[in-house]
Amino acid sequence: MNLAPLLFVSHGSPMFAVDSGQAAKNLASQTTSFDHVDAILVISPHWITRGNYVITNTQPETIHDFGGFPPDLYQLKYPASGSSSIGNKVIDLLSQNGLDAKEDSKRGWDHGVWVPLIHLRPNADKPIVQLSLNADLSPDELESLGKVLKQLREQQIGIICSGSLTHNLYDIRMSHERVADYAERFEKWARATVVAGNMEDAKHPHIKSSYYAKSHPTSEHYLPMIIAMAASDESESVTVLKSPILHHSISMESYVWT
Repeated sequence: MNLAPLLFVSHGSPMFAVDSGQAAKNLASQTTSFDHVDAILVISPHWITRGNYVITNTQPETIHDFGGFPPDLYQLKYPASGSSSIGNKVIDLLSQNGLDAKEDSKRGWDHGVWVPLIHLRPNADKPIVQLSLNADLSPDELESLGKVLKQLREQQIGIICSGSLTHNLYDIRMSHERVADYAERFEKWARATVVAGNMEDAKHPHIKSSYYAKSHPTSEHYLPMIIAMAASDESESVTVLKSPILHHSISMESYVWT
C-alpha cells in the first residue's frame, strides 16, 4: 500500500521558525518525503475545540498567537493555500465514520501549523487543511480518529500531528548547564513506545511513565502523538528525528512514518 507520509513533530517555541539547529535540519531533511502529496492535513494543540472542526478557508492568514517575542517574528508569513474541496473531503470522511465534523471557513494557521512547515515545506507549495484537536475525545477515541485519518494517506494526503514530546513551560530556562532529568527520561520512554508501536502504553502515559506528569502539566501537546501512531500502518518503519532538548525542558524529538 502506497501511503502518504505521516509525521509527529515537536514544534517547540515560536522562535523555532527562525532556528537553524538540529530540529530544523531534521524537518528540512524530510522535505522530499512530502514532494508527491496532494495536500497536507495538520492537527495542532493550538486549536482546541469542543467537537471536530476543519478549516475550509482557501487563503488562511498566518496567526501570530503568542506574545513577548522579537518584532521580526510577527512579520513572518506562511502563504500556503487552503483547500475547501479537501477540507470538505475530510469532513465527509469523519462523518461517514461516526465523527460529526463542521467547517470553519474563516480561521487561519496557528503557529503549531506554520512554524514547523516553514522548515518542512519552505516554499509553502502544498495546500494545507487543519483539523482541530477535539477536547472531548478520550484516548481511545483519539486512536479511532487516527485510524480514520489513515484513509487520507491512501489518497495521497500527508498528515502532520504537531505537538511536543515534552512541554513543561513552567520549567523553561534560557540558560542552563544540563537538561531536566524527567524530560530525558520521558523522551526515552516515548521513543521506545513509538518504535514498538505500543498503543496501549501510549494511551496511558500517566500510568506507564512516572515522568509524564512533569513532562506534560497539561496533555494537549502530547495527544497528537496518539493520533499519529494510530494513523500509521504495521508495514511502515518509523524514523526517529533526534534533537537536543532545548531550554532545559522542551524535547524537540519528532517521528516520521513512511
